Amino acid sequence: MSLGIRERFEIAFAPPRYLLPPAAGIDISLSSIKAVTLASTSYGLLVDKIIDVRLPAGAFSEGEVINRFAVVEALKNVMHQAGAEVAHISLPESKSYLFETHAPGRTKEEWRLSVEQHLDEIIPLPPEETSFDIVRIGKPENGEQPLAGIGFARRIVDETLSVFDEAGITALSLESETFSTARALLPHGDDSTVLIIDFGRTTTKIAIVAGRIPRFATTINIGGHALTLAVQKHFGVTEAEARKVKTERGIVSAPGNEDYIAAMLSTVSAVKDEIERRLEYWQSRAALSSAHEPVARAILVGGNASVRGLPEYLEGVLHIPVSAGDVFTNLAPRAYWLPEFDYAESLAYATVIGLALRSHVP
Repeated sequence: MSLGIRERFEIAFAPPRYLLPPAAGIDISLSSIKAVTLASTSYGLLVDKIIDVRLPAGAFSEGEVINRFAVVEALKNVMHQAGAEVAHISLPESKSYLFETHAPGRTKEEWRLSVEQHLDEIIPLPPEETSFDIVRIGKPENGEQPLAGIGFARRIVDETLSVFDEAGITALSLESETFSTARALLPHGDDSTVLIIDFGRTTTKIAIVAGRIPRFATTINIGGHALTLAVQKHFGVTEAEARKVKTERGIVSAPGNEDYIAAMLSTVSAVKDEIERRLEYWQSRAALSSAHEPVARAILVGGNASVRGLPEYLEGVLHIPVSAGDVFTNLAPRAYWLPEFDYAESLAYATVIGLALRSHVP
């Protein structure tokens, strides 16, 4: 089987830092293209440039380019502002297939060959139409190496590369959003098992990460915009007014707002139920097998993660500590620099900062 894109880059797992020039991180979402470049200083990394270019409605949908011209032009605009020609690029979690397996051998090439021989048992795609990457997790057992891997339909990979090629951008790497987000939020060397909840506008991505490597991920098709619509319906206001109410009130109970809270929680509870179900499954597996550690805490990020009361609500139902994330974890201490955006805004940039970090942090 041809490995297709392997000659040009790794799909998910970073090569040594010294092999990569500094590059922009680029993340394409439903409504915009975000880019970040980092600068090295004597006191550590800091954000050099941050760009957010809006996309026309429908230009990018469900992880695929719909309006090619609009996306290419937006990418050209982004890279012109970033002053870069090379980039680390995200692939949508919803289009990926995470897996765990074992393989004999002592090198990555031997493991890849073994995985490739039974790839159709792991990923529900024809092997010749699949691009994948692997990384070792843990120590060898009975002569076989435990591995975590991720696969994508080659069509998704080829289309993404084609769009970036047309925009004149050299792709240094492609990886799933969950890998990038984990790299941004967790310090290098962190071996803990963490639940990451990315509460976006139209979706909520959840990932269980062990040692900064995603081991489980899924996308829920409910996001913060559903809360905005609930506010609109309850108060009969415009979308802009509803977003303001959502930000100010959140899901915090107060005298006289019982109906409002009920309307909000009817939406939030749908997300909560899905998260709770996946977490319970993981925790039960951890209790039965030494191969998995239980989730110790949850980190909340995404453009709608700053909704007041959301961390406290999730903590109460998930029974683990829940806190908002710090997307600058692997950058210089804030005493030496000030981000261009406030904390609430920064929560929407976890993926793109994690991508930019590929040139600097393992």
